[in-house]
Amino acid sequence: MRTIQNSEELREAAVEQLEKARARLRKVETEADRFRVNGYSEIEREKLNLINSIYTTLEQFENYKNETIHFEQQRAINQVQQRVLQQALQGALGTLNSCLNNELHLRTIGANIDMFGAMKEKNN
Repeated sequence: MRTIQNSEELREAAVEQLEKARARLRKVETEADRFRVNGYSEIEREKLNLINSIYTTLEQFENYKNETIHFEQQRAINQVQQRVLQQALQGALGTLNSCLNNELHLRTIGANIDMFGAMKEKNN
């Protein structure tokens, strides 16, 4: 009978240890679930932060691209304006030169000589 009683006590102790082990297991599983959920949440937050950062960078690149295009357009417009002005001046000079004949050239040269002579006399 003593053996049966010892066996019963051992069985009760074993059941008690088993219940404690099950309680610890439930606690560990709960904690593992919490870590898993927190980990997934953190991953999602980081993913959203990364996506937002990429969108911000893309917007900046788009702005830089647009500014560069605008700058290049202005530069091209300025170059065209300078060329048009230069060609207009060359055309006007060519027209002026073709309009002047020898007699007009000689008169202009004579008038300039007279003017320089007058200036020279004033300086003396």
